Amino acid sequence: MKNESAKKLLDFMKKSPTRYQVVANFEAMLNEKGYEKLYTEKPWRLERGGKYYVSPNGSSIMAFRIPAEPTAGFMLSAAHSDSPTFKIKDNPEKAGAHYVQLTTERYGGALMSTWFDRPLSVAGRVLVRGENGRIATKLVNVDRDLLIIPNVAIHMNRNANNGFEIKANVDTLPLFSDENGKGKFMQVVADSLGINAEDIIGHDLYLYNRMAPAFLGSNDEYIASPKLDDVECAFGCMEGFINAAESGSIPVCCVFDNEETGSSTKQGAASNILRDLLRRIALNLGKSEEEYLAMVAQSFMVSADNAHAQHPNHPEYSDSDNCPYMNKGIVIKFNANQKYTTDGVSAALFRRVCAEAGAPVQVFANRSDMAGGGTLGSIANTKVAVSTVDIGLPQLAMHSSYETAGAEDIDSLVKAMTAFYSKTLTVENGEYGI
Repeated sequence: MKNESAKKLLDFMKKSPTRYQVVANFEAMLNEKGYEKLYTEKPWRLERGGKYYVSPNGSSIMAFRIPAEPTAGFMLSAAHSDSPTFKIKDNPEKAGAHYVQLTTERYGGALMSTWFDRPLSVAGRVLVRGENGRIATKLVNVDRDLLIIPNVAIHMNRNANNGFEIKANVDTLPLFSDENGKGKFMQVVADSLGINAEDIIGHDLYLYNRMAPAFLGSNDEYIASPKLDDVECAFGCMEGFINAAESGSIPVCCVFDNEETGSSTKQGAASNILRDLLRRIALNLGKSEEEYLAMVAQSFMVSADNAHAQHPNHPEYSDSDNCPYMNKGIVIKFNANQKYTTDGVSAALFRRVCAEAGAPVQVFANRSDMAGGGTLGSIANTKVAVSTVDIGLPQLAMHSSYETAGAEDIDSLVKAMTAFYSKTLTVENGEYGI
């Protein structure tokens, strides 16, 4: 029996080949529920009981609601919309005597070998000449098997199974056409939109894996899809946010861009967009700067980015006493050096939420001699300092072009985040209530 939450997730994945479609599809979900889109360049007039969102750069999104009677701070979640891939360069074609390839640049820390020998295409956004001399943005998905990155045959590369260096400027250029396709790539993009190629004056286009998301396992207990890191967590947080009941805290669901490259962009978690969002909400509620700071001190964040499940072929890479497994629940992530922001307080608060929601919890810590990466929580905390727990859902082959996770775990996250966003956090004399 296929898990219903997992089915909804995979349907969302099919429609979301890049971060731009991820955000556009979240906007569609929010619009359906009566949320109003705001724009950072215009003044806001927020009302109690109102439901709003803003989508900086079209690749990040932050949604929030104003309770009828706000009595506390903010209940926040942070996930990210981007995944490792390859960006098409501005001059996209590399033409030889017999082939036309696309020139690409690696985005994020991809497992590059997983992009070989499978159908690929391109998606993203283009900037086109609009009316009255303005520049308009159009989302694009060339929705057909268009490209391939072919491996070198074993007969010509005898070290292929012994490990060899993959050079991004040589080995990962996708094949687009024979010599008859020279100069036609941007026309293919334009044709998919029904516009003229000469009207495209800018683009942000990325490769994506055409393999469809799927259920796997003897009882459909696993799911496989591109971009599970981190669209799975983003989707679970947004579902919980939309489904939650009203509380005295202000719920805010954030999906940032550029986590895979350090978040240091205008639409990333290291920018001022979250801080400015919270301040604008407080100002619209008539709060002073002092009252705003008190609200932040009564706030809590769930930083949601997927976690490494123990690998069936290589359990030695995990800490045997602190490693998660697929379909065993949400992962709380710990790191002594605060690469993950979880501490005793935030872990206790989140465990309580999960227990009330009936969502199972497990833990992750890196093997002590292996370094791990940082997450959105620690980055966002440099701009808005709130108590934060780092969580994720367990998966295999993180940063592959096609990743694997447990079908049950997304349901656990939706339940937990629905409960989380329905809570009011109070802090008094160092004691916490939720």
